Amino acid sequence: MKIDTILFDLDGTLIDTNDLIIQSFVHTLGIYYPNKYSRDDVLPFMGPSLRETFGAMDPDNVEEMILTYRNFNLENHDTLVKEFTGVLEAVKELKEGGYKLGIVTTKMHDVVLKGLKLSKLDEYFDVIVALDHVTKEKPDPEPILLALEKLGSNPDTAIMVGDNYHDILAGKNAGTKTAGVAWSAKGREYLEKFEPDFMLESMADILDIVEAKAE
Repeated sequence: MKIDTILFDLDGTLIDTNDLIIQSFVHTLGIYYPNKYSRDDVLPFMGPSLRETFGAMDPDNVEEMILTYRNFNLENHDTLVKEFTGVLEAVKELKEGGYKLGIVTTKMHDVVLKGLKLSKLDEYFDVIVALDHVTKEKPDPEPILLALEKLGSNPDTAIMVGDNYHDILAGKNAGTKTAGVAWSAKGREYLEKFEPDFMLESMADILDIVEAKAE
């Protein structure tokens, strides 16, 4: 069936926030657990919400840890966020091709807008579903289904693109097609374990997928 809607995760998929996220975790955990966590140790924390990650570590201090993380993250956002090669061009071509585009993320809405503006992607997305818009986060299907509802789209004509397991599982749970990105910080092999329908070597590959579906 023809795909008319593409939903994207933000961090690690559309914009390169990997170093920002890693440094934010290392900074925060260095305060609460000195000398315990290295850069490699925090890779598993990338993807799930901060509440899920910090809540599993220390339920009593989760709000304080989230605040510490977000303060560092915001202060260093524009310095550490980078663009992924070819993303802007591919998104622009999708938009010009008439596809409905949305973002589904576990990030807060205000920080999503900050990242999109910095990377010049802010004009291309019809809908943003952020963490503060839902009661359940990915991999629950709620955020994806909300985005589809706002776009007037159906799961069977949509694809969810992301760099982490919760993006792939959320898409599957919502009934969309799914695509992983080979530039995931956790590695292509890790993402392939969750059996996405497609694996993108570059963002331009999404163009070939949706065009093939239209034939």
